[in-house]
Amino acid sequence: MTPVEIGLISIAAIVLLIWAGVYIAVALGMVSFIAIWLMRDNIDLAFALTKIAIGDSAMEYTFATIPLFVFMGLVVSKAGLGADIYAVMNQGFRRITGGIGMATVGANAVFAAVTGSSIASASVFSKMSVPEMLRHKYNPRFAVGVVAGSSVLGMIIPPSAMLIIYSFVAEQSVGEMFLAGVVPGLLLAFAYVLAIWFMGKFTPGFVGGELIEEEDLMGWGEIASKTLPILFLIAVVLGGLYAGWTTPVEAGAAGSLIGIIIAAFRGKITLQSMWETLIETGHITAALLFLITAASMYARMLGIAGLPNELQEILAQNNLDFFWIMVILVVLMLFLGTILDTASIILIVVPLFLPLIESMGLSLVWFGIVAVVAAEIGLLTPPLGLSCFVIKATLDDDRIKLKDVFLGALPFAFVMLLVLILLIRFPALSIAILN
Repeated sequence: MTPVEIGLISIAAIVLLIWAGVYIAVALGMVSFIAIWLMRDNIDLAFALTKIAIGDSAMEYTFATIPLFVFMGLVVSKAGLGADIYAVMNQGFRRITGGIGMATVGANAVFAAVTGSSIASASVFSKMSVPEMLRHKYNPRFAVGVVAGSSVLGMIIPPSAMLIIYSFVAEQSVGEMFLAGVVPGLLLAFAYVLAIWFMGKFTPGFVGGELIEEEDLMGWGEIASKTLPILFLIAVVLGGLYAGWTTPVEAGAAGSLIGIIIAAFRGKITLQSMWETLIETGHITAALLFLITAASMYARMLGIAGLPNELQEILAQNNLDFFWIMVILVVLMLFLGTILDTASIILIVVPLFLPLIESMGLSLVWFGIVAVVAAEIGLLTPPLGLSCFVIKATLDDDRIKLKDVFLGALPFAFVMLLVLILLIRFPALSIAILN
């Protein structure tokens, strides 16, 4: 077999293994190792490239952003800042139809700015927002759909784990990827709020709900005590990055320290919980390091097979312009989103398209935002839809079926698709903040 044929078979094998339940890093690393061995008939070369991939990943200075931001997100979750910002947002949107849904979106956007995890957001707001919306007579499908849809903000608004993974795969600056995610993330949050207003006005039966009573309202002092800590944390982390005062690693360290201080001041953290948080951070960091190392091996395998060049030649021979290339990319990612998780899609598809995007003179930072948003739609689509499964498992409510979660999330997946089209059509939305 030719290297190209081995490469194509390897991609198919990776997809099938992941779909069958094999951990993505194991599938990527194992198949890439075997493919390189077969293409060059040299097992020593496969071992040598594995050694280089491990060294390049672990010794990269920017890799320190991962444990720092993971730790910060875990500490902030323990400090209860998610519940605080949700309560404040609820008050702000109390007089609007669908207001609790809008508050959930707003709180998720703020929470995403200090956690960077869609799964964490889905878990936290399933416990807070869904019961609150059901208490105020919202449609159960709408309630779970809002949480599912807004949870994806955690992978777009920095600090995002997916943006970090992409920055390693594409060899882009983590700081630039974080800054590029700000406007698209806020744009998606605004689009969600607008969609909820639209649904409340034209499909009130799907939304349901009632307004919050006046006696449930907070005073200005309580609002300040709940919002100032998290706003200060965001200002230090993202403000320092935007102003150029801190590197991503320094911003993560500063955010972690502030998170510890806030949690300690609120009495939410002890020596035991601190140790548990450190252990959990280590587990997540090790898993991501394994993932990045396997992705590095996969990228090297694709290069040896010549698949990116082959893809570029096929597209050139068929005179496909930018529009059709983006259509192929989005359709491919949406299809894979029905069977694979976000990280798998990013790690499999992005290395194939990177040389093509670079040869067209397009920004790899912009492409990273497009790729992450496209892959994130998969969190809301069946049969995998990871965020939907997390919400169902967290709620543990027999009245709400998995089907209800998926149907409720469908309008928000459509809104994501519209925002994705805007980001493709107007790249400045992603990269203007970098200039």
